[in-house]
Amino acid sequence: MPNLSFIFAPLQPMKKLFTVFILSLGVLQANAQIKWLPRFINKMYFDKDSTRHSSFVVLPVLSSAPETGLEIGGAGLYSFYSDTLKKSITKVSNVYGYASVTTKGQSRFSLSTTYFSPQNQWHVYSAVSYIHFPFNFYGIGNSTRKADGELVDEKRFRFNIDAEKLVTKNLYVGAVAGGFNYKYTNADPTSSLFETDPQVQDRSGGANVFFGPSLIFDTRDNNTYTSKGAIITAYYNLMHGILSNNNYISGFLNIEYSQFFKLSKKLILGVDIQEQSLTGGRSPFYLLPTLGSDEMMRGYYNGRYRDRNFIAGQTELRYRITERIGIVGFLGAGEVAHGDFSINTLKPNYGGGLRYFFDTEKGLSIRADYGIGEKVQGEARQSGFYIGLGQAF
Repeated sequence: MPNLSFIFAPLQPMKKLFTVFILSLGVLQANAQIKWLPRFINKMYFDKDSTRHSSFVVLPVLSSAPETGLEIGGAGLYSFYSDTLKKSITKVSNVYGYASVTTKGQSRFSLSTTYFSPQNQWHVYSAVSYIHFPFNFYGIGNSTRKADGELVDEKRFRFNIDAEKLVTKNLYVGAVAGGFNYKYTNADPTSSLFETDPQVQDRSGGANVFFGPSLIFDTRDNNTYTSKGAIITAYYNLMHGILSNNNYISGFLNIEYSQFFKLSKKLILGVDIQEQSLTGGRSPFYLLPTLGSDEMMRGYYNGRYRDRNFIAGQTELRYRITERIGIVGFLGAGEVAHGDFSINTLKPNYGGGLRYFFDTEKGLSIRADYGIGEKVQGEARQSGFYIGLGQAF
């Protein structure tokens, strides 16, 4: 199931505002209510209501990077239960929205929802997003160089819906469907990489629709802050091009396994493994699995490494200092490959972070993570700072 988080790709660690924001919440939460704060702020960040009521939280978006200039916007998360029975096993549902603009004319918007019907008989996820966001393109493969990076302009519209039915205990079976239209323009047409590298296929983008089977096996005790249990998600998108891309046929496979162990009352160990593969004869560069995000392989610029196959694993140790404050440490490795994977080319990542639980009953949190990756010869060590809603996995 997709994680509810907004991604700040590895940027300069100048986003101190977010860190101060989270730490300030931790200091202020000494009492259940901070009486001098407006009532709606108390309700969003400090309310200790243990009933199965709905909750809503908003966050400012304020960031800066050489690629974006100043980014300003907001994010909101509305969480609820489809039933409110005290002893119900129904998992929490939510609606999540994110929007931002930058001083360089970039913008992004997304709206998604995750819904569990009463007694978890159905799981439904849907999302729609639009992005106009130039990014750094470094080439194809597991050993690209930072010096080869060049700016590519991206305009992307995507929508999808996943629906799974509980067919037996803990096992959901269903389908995924959706479509997208990606458009790309090279900011420097004289480039010798994006324009001339034969590995870069379909560099102008394309439109596709997709449909395929999906499966979820879920034994977690909580889907927002898991202390024990496991979840396995798998789907296969059968893609067919439309409009000017109608001769394209391919598939995309995703499998992810996560397991959680409660080592003590406050200490949890999580393990996460993911594999992705693009199938079919052609390899549109924008459909290739990429390494690096705020969920997996934290510390790598998302898209610095991309190819037809991707595999990564991570383990995370989570310690709940108080009911409001937590810390984590994580360690992982991963790579992309055109064919078979090799243990000799795995890239490492490690780091740590803070958590502030603004809804202790549902286990909803704000997180700040700093991830560190490999040091390529002649380059600074790769790293990234992330702010988001919810756990990494």
